[in-house]
Amino acid sequence: MPSVHNLFRLVLNLNIVTGLTVFFFGMATSFLEDEPEIVSREDWGANPPKSVQNLTLPVPFVVIHHSYRPLACETKNDCIKAMKSMQNYHQNNRLWNDIGYNFAAGGDSRIYVGRGWTAAGAHATNYNSKSIGICIIGDWEEQLPPEGQLKAVKELVEMGVKNGYISKDYKLIGHRQIKSKFMPSLIHLNYTLSFFRNGMSWTIPV
Repeated sequence: MPSVHNLFRLVLNLNIVTGLTVFFFGMATSFLEDEPEIVSREDWGANPPKSVQNLTLPVPFVVIHHSYRPLACETKNDCIKAMKSMQNYHQNNRLWNDIGYNFAAGGDSRIYVGRGWTAAGAHATNYNSKSIGICIIGDWEEQLPPEGQLKAVKELVEMGVKNGYISKDYKLIGHRQIKSKFMPSLIHLNYTLSFFRNGMSWTIPV
């Protein structure tokens, strides 16, 4: 079984999605169905949301982001600073109700709660009301996230499916697929999907 990083690097080399690519999620037939360590809003000192719009559950989509800024965090203290920075920017500069993401994954292999499972995010136009948005903290345009960070995201998605927050036949989307007109080559996509027949579902928005 190829390693997490080897599969992630393969996808980057195939040029399927420039920048942050998300097709590493199918890598994981060898991972046990563990649950990631969760850091609650209270634990990282989140400000209260200005308002909340509830999601209709289970959601059919999971949207993956990277933060670009703030940069990657490797300790709990640094990841807490990153969460506070993102929430401050989203609430005070963008004038959103809360941090935009439902969850964020730190380089410390922990998951940080943003809006959580039940509140609609502000991370992907036309998908906010029907998706869970997960941010991989850091700039991953040209390098790979730590394996523990990727594993935490995969475990979070599995947790969401198990507990009825995410549809069992959900579609996984990279934010850049929504924002740009770029579409992966079907040849490259089909080739890469051959590595990812693990019950995962994929979509390419048009």
